[in-house]
Amino acid sequence: MLTDEQLSFYRENGYVLVKGLFNKDEMARHRQALHDLAHRLYVESNRGSDATWGAARSYVEGGKTSSLQHCHDVQFYDAGLARLIVDERLAGVAAQIIGPNVQLHHTKMFIKPPEKGSPFPMHQDAPFFPHANHSMIAAIVHFDAASLEKGCVRVVPGSYKLGLLPHDPSGGWHVDPEEYKVEDATPCPAEAGDVLFFSYLTIHGSGINASSEARTTLLIQMRDPLDPPCIRTHESRGQGTMLAGVDPSCCTTKPLSDDHQDNPVHKINGMGMGGGEVSMGGEVKMGGGMAPPKMGG
Repeated sequence: MLTDEQLSFYRENGYVLVKGLFNKDEMARHRQALHDLAHRLYVESNRGSDATWGAARSYVEGGKTSSLQHCHDVQFYDAGLARLIVDERLAGVAAQIIGPNVQLHHTKMFIKPPEKGSPFPMHQDAPFFPHANHSMIAAIVHFDAASLEKGCVRVVPGSYKLGLLPHDPSGGWHVDPEEYKVEDATPCPAEAGDVLFFSYLTIHGSGINASSEARTTLLIQMRDPLDPPCIRTHESRGQGTMLAGVDPSCCTTKPLSDDHQDNPVHKINGMGMGGGEVSMGGEVKMGGGMAPPKMGG
């Protein structure tokens, strides 16, 4: 659980790194499970794809020749990972930030390969799946060390207070790479078992993994179940699972719009969201599959 000091830090900065939330032995087991999953996807079935952003290849040093392995909704592929996302240690911290009721939005594995693991340009997660009350937070669980050399997550402290900023949609939603450079952001180096929590409005990104070891993380996006999405996008099979508390709406909270068009421009009550009108995309394929815009850290 967060101390008063940690909670105050989060409220001021929009992020907090919780050291040793999980022990290293259990993280080693989960790390193996994720790498086994990646092997099944990328080698045995040849279903995996390179998740590197086009913007990373254009704007981040070393990104041009980098690669990245990923997988959505990992809890459907490994029972241990299903138990991890409902672990009280994780959900308890999330509840301190969001409130007593914590609902899953989605999960996503990232494996940055050795020597060429892809970076991410600076961005907010909000353009990918905007919500009316901005309750959404991310938790990045670290299964091995994430040093500067391995391309740890970097953040802009306090940036979540700026609201939703204009993003360039080309090659993955990102803020102005000249104004917000990855190398200028505050690094959050972590060890196995550490978890980084941050608002989906916090500007963040990461550098290339130039080390000799893979960087392995799991991204878990969570929200208040009463916070409606502004548009139906980035939906997944596991979305709506309760990680803490209850859903007071009994699953009746609906999107403010049912628009499924690619890259619609949305307004709430006639006003642009946050820093102005922001286009959002994501083709929903019902029945378990989907092709949302790629995002991560």
